Amino acid sequence: QVPLVESGGGSVQSGGSLRLSCAASRITYSNACMGWFRQAPGKEREGVAVIDTGGRTSYADSVKGRFTISRDNTKNTMYLQMNSLKPEDTAMYYCAADPDSQASSWWLQLLTHNFWGQGTQVTVSS
Repeated sequence: QVPLVESGGGSVQSGGSLRLSCAASRITYSNACMGWFRQAPGKEREGVAVIDTGGRTSYADSVKGRFTISRDNTKNTMYLQMNSLKPEDTAMYYCAADPDSQASSWWLQLLTHNFWGQGTQVTVSS
């Protein structure tokens, strides 16, 4: 069973909105800190937002006030609501998870998380 599966990507115009979903297996989801990363062509992967089981969150400065991360424990699913999208938000978005960790800006800087999804493409046109 694939531990993490993203969905919800697509193409929108600047200023538009998208909601990404990351469905996790029960084993992956339980006690897991989960987050979103993105990687644009020719650039390094970067952390976007993270949420832990206590509901604590952390965001990259570039998305604060525009993106909201949340999780639905009844569905083992994490979400990323993206509003006021900009062309520079264009990237492949990946979800990641680690058991028994807490949300922090440091977590967003790490690329060595235990579980990764296959990614979903977000394209924002001007």
